[in-house]
Amino acid sequence: MPLKITDLRTVVVGSAPMTCPLIRIDTDQGIYGLGEVRDGASQTYALMLKSRLIGENPCDVDRLFRKIKQFGFHGRQAGGVCAVEMALWDIAGKACGVPVYRLLGGKFRDAIRIYADTDQSPDPKVTAQRLKARMEQGITFLKMDVGIGLLEGIPGAMTRPPGLTLRDAFQTQHMFTGIELTEKGIALLADYVAEVRQAVGMEIPLAADHFGHIGVNSCIRLGKALEPYNLAWLEDLIPWQYTDLWKRITDAVNLPTCTGEDIYLKESFIELCRSHAVDIIHPDLATAGGILETKKIGDAAQDYGVPMAMHFAGTPVACMASVHCAAATENFLALEHHSLDIPWWDGLVEGIEKPIVRDGFIRVPDAPGLGVTLNDEVVQIHRAEPNYFEPTPEWDRERSWDRLWS
Repeated sequence: MPLKITDLRTVVVGSAPMTCPLIRIDTDQGIYGLGEVRDGASQTYALMLKSRLIGENPCDVDRLFRKIKQFGFHGRQAGGVCAVEMALWDIAGKACGVPVYRLLGGKFRDAIRIYADTDQSPDPKVTAQRLKARMEQGITFLKMDVGIGLLEGIPGAMTRPPGLTLRDAFQTQHMFTGIELTEKGIALLADYVAEVRQAVGMEIPLAADHFGHIGVNSCIRLGKALEPYNLAWLEDLIPWQYTDLWKRITDAVNLPTCTGEDIYLKESFIELCRSHAVDIIHPDLATAGGILETKKIGDAAQDYGVPMAMHFAGTPVACMASVHCAAATENFLALEHHSLDIPWWDGLVEGIEKPIVRDGFIRVPDAPGLGVTLNDEVVQIHRAEPNYFEPTPEWDRERSWDRLWS
């Protein structure tokens, strides 16, 4: 007898600035699936989809994704669709008795390389120490922040409209802030990176992110100044939507460029790759459309010679969804991990070997579905709201004409 979806419930885990709603999709045969709404997004994005799912066969993953994908959009608004898609794959794998990567066509690797984002310090020596500590943990791929906040209060380091604070500037798209770096500011940021690079060595990949909301010409001039330090990539220099401007930067700078964590669905990624506007794409599975859509993104990028790194910030649920996708995608490079310093992170789930990150890699689980179950006791301790998978009958029925065509 085919499975039928009977319920969708939620719990929110974590604390500011990173809170992650988890969802559980139940079925009439006792099999359930776990998914995760991207950090910082509302669980409502998932709950509003419940009425479109009740009574459906959860193993029809692609059909159901096509039914609900119209309710996602770029950025956090895609969180509900992606969480549901993850949970459907979890159910399908459990129903078939196989891991999710097997349903995607098998795996290209047994372990997934992770890269660690690391908090920035105004002192490059402190940042270098933090990165070296990552290396001592066994991490084999590093990332640091090189923001214009490092220049705050230094006379002559940047030009900006009087009265514009960096806090206000960060609410404005990069090209429209009026902030440009001076030669002095560029030299200071380059010296910062040089000191970090000298400490960690040239052999290990080192990416850079969070440059600040500066103009395209400043991005190019800064990128050129950072070329001697052979960075793995320069991430999100400008918003992803500006394909022509990205290509202008990429063509001018002899370092890889990278963007994509806020892009929903494959079409915009394909445009970036077709134009060779960036050197590396960087989807977040919890934004991009879920497991299968992210694999499609990677496969499409491979056709244009573009590798795929993956952004991730959340609980082990979305992490394992990303691991299965990365295992099944040939041009995968490395998966971000934001929670290496959270002592209770591993304890949120059971069914997988611990520590989850070992010597800079995560082993691909062979248990059915995503390969993990929640440790209810630990999740209860670290929930951000009182609710813990309580019934949600108020979302059972929603009258709406959803069809996009006549």
